[in-house]
Amino acid sequence: MYLLFLQKRSIPNAMVEVYSVTVDCTVASRFAHTVMTSSAINKANASQEIFFEVEMPKTAFITNFSMEIEGQVYVGEVKEKEKAKKQYEKAVSSGQTAGLVKVSGRKMEKFSVSVNIAANSNVTFVLTYEELLQRKLGQYEILTRVKPKQLVQNFQIEVDIYEPQGIAFVDAHGTFLSNELLPLVEKTVTENKAHISFSPTLEQQRKCPGCDGTLIDGDFIVKYDVNRAKTLGDIQIVNGYFVHFFSPPDLPRVPKNVVFVIDRSGSMGWTKMRQTREALLEILKDLHMEDYFALIPFDDKITPWKNSLMKATEENVAEAMKYVRGINSRGGTNINDAVLRAVKMLINDRKNNNVPDRNLDMIILLTDGIPDPSRLPKIQENVRGAIDGNMSLFCLGFGNDVDYTFLDVMAKQNKGVARRIYEASDATLQLQGFYEEVSSPLLSEVDLRYPDNAVEFVTTNHFRQLFNGSEIVVAGRLSDNDIDNFLVEVFANGFEEDFQVQGQASAMDWDVIYPDQEYIFGDFTERMWAYLTIQQLLEKSKSGSSNEKENNTAKALDLSLQYSFVTPLTSMVVTKPETEDGPGSPLIADKLTEAVMSTLSVYYSLYSSSDNTCTVDGDPHFMIELPEREDSLCFNINDTPGTIFNLVRDPTSGILVNGQTIGDKKIPPDGKINTYFGRFGIVHQSLGVRLDVTTKDILVSQDGKWVKMLWSDAASLKGANMDLLLTKDRSLTVTLRDSVKFVILLHKVWEKHPYHQNYLGFYTLDSHLLSPSVHGLLGQFYHGIEFEVADLRPGEVEEKPDATMYIKGQALNVTRGWQKDYRWDVKNGENVPCWFVHSNGTGLIDGDASDYVVSGLFKTV
Repeated sequence: MYLLFLQKRSIPNAMVEVYSVTVDCTVASRFAHTVMTSSAINKANASQEIFFEVEMPKTAFITNFSMEIEGQVYVGEVKEKEKAKKQYEKAVSSGQTAGLVKVSGRKMEKFSVSVNIAANSNVTFVLTYEELLQRKLGQYEILTRVKPKQLVQNFQIEVDIYEPQGIAFVDAHGTFLSNELLPLVEKTVTENKAHISFSPTLEQQRKCPGCDGTLIDGDFIVKYDVNRAKTLGDIQIVNGYFVHFFSPPDLPRVPKNVVFVIDRSGSMGWTKMRQTREALLEILKDLHMEDYFALIPFDDKITPWKNSLMKATEENVAEAMKYVRGINSRGGTNINDAVLRAVKMLINDRKNNNVPDRNLDMIILLTDGIPDPSRLPKIQENVRGAIDGNMSLFCLGFGNDVDYTFLDVMAKQNKGVARRIYEASDATLQLQGFYEEVSSPLLSEVDLRYPDNAVEFVTTNHFRQLFNGSEIVVAGRLSDNDIDNFLVEVFANGFEEDFQVQGQASAMDWDVIYPDQEYIFGDFTERMWAYLTIQQLLEKSKSGSSNEKENNTAKALDLSLQYSFVTPLTSMVVTKPETEDGPGSPLIADKLTEAVMSTLSVYYSLYSSSDNTCTVDGDPHFMIELPEREDSLCFNINDTPGTIFNLVRDPTSGILVNGQTIGDKKIPPDGKINTYFGRFGIVHQSLGVRLDVTTKDILVSQDGKWVKMLWSDAASLKGANMDLLLTKDRSLTVTLRDSVKFVILLHKVWEKHPYHQNYLGFYTLDSHLLSPSVHGLLGQFYHGIEFEVADLRPGEVEEKPDATMYIKGQALNVTRGWQKDYRWDVKNGENVPCWFVHSNGTGLIDGDASDYVVSGLFKTV
C-alpha cells in the first residue's frame, strides 16, 4: 500500500540508521486499516534532517500521523484546508521551513516529511491510513511498496484479514522475492481469517554475503476473495451501522453493443497510436459472439469503419482487425462529433432492430486531446442530451496533458467512468485491463432497497451496472435498534429476465465470530459508511447547481473533520519541534485529486528515479525524462556553430561524451540561426574505446585500431568491451560493457534544402550504471533532480501555461510545452510534454552554459 524509505540529504549513509520498519495492515470486511511505523537514529555528531517518505493508494485517506522524538510525541491534527493553508503561509512568510507533502504517482500518492534530529537521537514516525478495498476482476488487492534503501535490523510486514463471509483464496507474492526469500512469507488461512507475515532477518535481506545492498526493493502484494453463496449478498450490522456487499455468483453476462471511438489525431503520435492498435486487436479477440461492435476513428474528420454495428462473428472480427492495423495518426481532434456519431449509430440500430433488445449499449472513447476550453461545457451538454440516459459512456484519457476533469464529468453524466491511461511501455496492458473490467456486464439499473423506518443516511443505493468480478457496496446508519424486520430487496435488469431477490438481515456479533481477537477498530462499519459517504459527496460536488455543489461540499467537509480523514477538503497539520533556528513550523499533508494532478495547480515535490532518460536532439533541445513522475524537464542551449559542449563526464568510470554544434547552410530569411549537434565524441578510457560520430560516417577505435562505417551501411559489431548496432540511415546504438548505453539518431534533411542540413540526436539509456560523480550538461541529471512547481497561470501562448519552479534555492519562470522524442519515429518524432526552463537552462543546470564548453571533441577542458 505504500513506499517507505528514510532519505538522508548531504550526509553519509552510515550516519542515519533505520533500525525498524513495520507494516501492520488489518482488513475487516474489505475495510483496510494500515499502520506504518519506522524508527531511525542519527549517528552523526551534529543534528541532521531525516526524511520519511511513504507511498499509499490514491483511494486511501490518511487518518493519523505522529512523530516521537526523544520521548516527546508530536501528533497531527486534521483541519479545514483553507485554515491549514493560512497556517502554512504564515510560517513561510516568517521565514520558517514549512513542508508541503503532496506528491502523486500513477496509482499511489507519496507522503513525505522531514524533521531535524539532534546528534545521537532517535525518531519514530507513525502513519495511519484507511481505505475500502475495491473488488476488480474477482479479487481484492493489498499493495505494499517497500524501498528501505538499506538493511534494517527489524523489518516486518503483517496482514490480518477478517471476512465473516468466508475466505475463498489468499495469495501473497512480491516482485523482489527471490527463491531464498519466498519461504519467509508465512500464510495461515482458516475459514474466515487469514494471517500473512514477512519478516526477513538482516542477513536474509542482503544482496550478497558481506555487502550492504538490500534485496527488499519492490511490491509486496496480497490478493484474496470471499465466498459468495447467496444471491442477496452479504449484510453486516455492527455497532448501529450496516454494510451490504452485493455481488451474486453465477449470473450470466449480458451481451453488449459497444462502439469504440478512437482518437487518431496527430498528437496521438507514433507510440500512443501503436499501443492503441495493439490493445484494440486484443480487445476485438475477446468479443463474444452475442456482442455487436463498431469502430469510429476520428481526427478533425469522422470516419467510421461501418455505418452500423456488426455482430462479433469470426469473419467480422477478422475484418475489423485488418482495419485496425491500418489506423494511423493525423489531423485535429473533434471529440464532439465523434461521440455524437457513436450515439446516433446506436440509436438508429435500435430503431431499425439491427441489435437485440436486451443488449446493453456502451461507448468507449479513447483520446489524448484537449478540446478548446470554451467548448467543454457545450460538448458535455451535447453528449448528455444525445445519450439521454439510454447508454453508458466510458472515457479513457491518454497521457498527462489530457483534460481529465472534462472526461471524468462527461463519463459520470452518462452512466460511465473515466480512467487515465499513462504514457508508458505498459499502456497497451492498461487499455486491455480497463476493457476487461467493463466488458462483461451482469446486471443493469441495480436498485438496493432497505426499510425506510429502520435506516437513515444510506449511501448511494442505485447503480447503473454491475460488472463481472466487481462488487456493489452500500452502507447506512440504523435509526431503530429493533432490526427484526430488516428486510432487504434488490431489483435489476438481467440477461433474459428481470433480477429480483429479497431477504432478512440480522446483526453480527464479531466477538462471537472472532472470540480470541482483540479487535483493532470495532467501529469499522461506521468508518466505512463515513468513507463511502465522503467519496460520493465529493463526486456529487462536481456537478449540479451551485447550491447543490456547496451543500455536498459542506457535508463532505463536516464528515472529514468528524472522522479525521485527510480528503481533498482537509489537511493534516503536524507542528515540527522547535530547533535552534526558531520555533517549530507546520507540515501539511493534503489529498490530491485527479483534476489537481492533471492541472498541476498545486505544489508537488519530485524525487526522480535513477533510470532517467536524458537526451539532446534538435535545435539543440535538451530533455530530462523523469519516469517516476512520468514528466520531463527541457531546455535549449543557443551558441555559435562549432562550439563543443561536454555532455557526460564520469571520472570514476572514465566515460566522456562531447558534442559539437553545427548551423544552417546559410542564414534563413527570418534571420534566426538554428544550431544542432552534428558531431559526437565518445570515450571510455578504461575499456580503450573511442568513437567519432558525424552526419557522414562513424569512426570506431578499439585499443588503437580504427574502423570506419558509413550511415548508408547496416552493421552489427560485437567486441569484448563494446557492441555496436548500426541501422541504415537511422540510428547507432553503443553498448559499453557493464555500463551505459547510448543511442545516436541521424536526422536526414532533403539534400537540396536551401538552409537546413543533416544533424544528430543523442539519447542515454541505463544511466543509473554511471557513478554518483557523473556530470556534464546531461550527466548531472542522471541520478535525479528535486524541485517543486506551483502557481500555474496563463502564458504567452494559450496552450502553453507558465508556472513557477522552485529548484536549487531559486524561483524560475517555466513554461509547459512539448519536446520531440525521435527514438520511435525518426522522421516525425513523438510529442513529449515537459517543463521548459528558459535562458539556456539557467537555474536548472549547475553554473552557466559556457562552463561546459571544451576545447576539443575528446577534451575535458
